[in-house]
Amino acid sequence: MNIEASLPRHSSILVIARLMFTFIFFTSGVTHFTDVSGYVSLMHESIPFREFWVAISGVVELAGAAMILFNKNPRLGGWLIFIFLVPVTIVVHGVLMVTATDPQMQGIQLSFFLKGVAMAGGALLITQLGVSEEAS
Repeated sequence: MNIEASLPRHSSILVIARLMFTFIFFTSGVTHFTDVSGYVSLMHESIPFREFWVAISGVVELAGAAMILFNKNPRLGGWLIFIFLVPVTIVVHGVLMVTATDPQMQGIQLSFFLKGVAMAGGALLITQLGVSEEAS
């Protein structure tokens, strides 16, 4: 007996999954424009044009999330989210995880780093599988 074949599949689960995956990117994307200074403060001072990178990353997050949520070029949206997550996960959370002097902050940044790795993995799955059984 093939257990995989007996597991439920329903189109509403695909919609719920897209909502759940993209929610963080929509909220974060918006706050890239409402709290620019907060995001700039997370970046090392040696990074040039920090305000520019905050704005670009906000646009990339919002565009990628919209593509995935509305199933319009979701594989491209997955690539946008992946391309956003890799440098942010490494440059922001990876660096803060290693350089934080407070053990509690190191633990928080480790959690953020691992979350970024997991979300990047989910985005990579979307780049290969899309988000629905129908072609988009």
